[in-house]
Amino acid sequence: MKKKMKEAVSFLLRFGLSAALLVYLFYKADISKTWEIVKSANIAYLLLGLLFTFLIFGIILLRWLVIIWHMRITMPIGNVIRWFFIGNFFNLFLPTSSGGDVIKTIGLCKDTPDRAKVVASVLLDRVFGFIGIILVAFVSYFVARKIAQDRLLLFVIVGLLFISWSGLLFLLNEKLYTWACGIFNRFPRAKEKLLKLHHAIALVRGKLFFMMLVISMSCLAQIILGVTFFFTAKALHQDVELIYCIAFAPLTCVAAAMPSIGGLGFRDFGSVFLFTKVGMSTAAAMSLSLINFSYVVAVGLVGAIVYVCSIFSGRVQRDPSDPGSSL
Repeated sequence: MKKKMKEAVSFLLRFGLSAALLVYLFYKADISKTWEIVKSANIAYLLLGLLFTFLIFGIILLRWLVIIWHMRITMPIGNVIRWFFIGNFFNLFLPTSSGGDVIKTIGLCKDTPDRAKVVASVLLDRVFGFIGIILVAFVSYFVARKIAQDRLLLFVIVGLLFISWSGLLFLLNEKLYTWACGIFNRFPRAKEKLLKLHHAIALVRGKLFFMMLVISMSCLAQIILGVTFFFTAKALHQDVELIYCIAFAPLTCVAAAMPSIGGLGFRDFGSVFLFTKVGMSTAAAMSLSLINFSYVVAVGLVGAIVYVCSIFSGRVQRDPSDPGSSL
């Protein structure tokens, strides 16, 4: 009962944060102006943005597969793809932009005895992805000279870069990780599982080529995300240079990771804050953010279809009245 209450309160808080930020942004942007900008959008550029979004998720899926292959996790590739899309569907409404990671981890753990490796692969995929986000933002910051005077933005990027690399080094450092696990001495089972997780993560230790490959894939995905933002800006008849889109897109991903419903509110606030710096109106920046989120929803709907088909398939296999069930 208490657990359900906590979950309900957590959901209401996330919903409240998203709703409050969206109400504030729509009030500031003027809903009528935002709708007028969306209605005037160029369909061809919108379709390009949607196509490139699917390309981004394809690269992210390939990155996860590379990690899985490197860790020698035995499971059907079809199951990996299936749970990847299902996880993206649940990302739309679970807390933060990584809530779906829990779903796909649980799903894949049913398909293999290497559960620690599955958890490690999802964790490493998330860490390497975050490193790619911050690296692209860091480099783009210095290329985009018009925003180079914003020291606060630089401090945020450098801070996140330090956190991401520190997190990776912590996961790979056996002595430091084991020492940190000491806080679970009173919970031997939990400590044992955490140590197994580290042993799985340690499989990538010292694999420089592997790490450079997956980080490069992460950077490529973020650069393409910037191109997607550029296409959306073009669709909205906004004259924004590509380098600003590449610089800002990763930071909106960081904002979307805040506790919310699918990143709504925080993602939009980040977009408005950043793109108004380069001449876009609040209404245009809001439209840009919402349309880019609609691309992600489209990918999530693919996951929804896969999830429904999976449920139906599972029921058919377990239905004793099915004459083919005994074959």
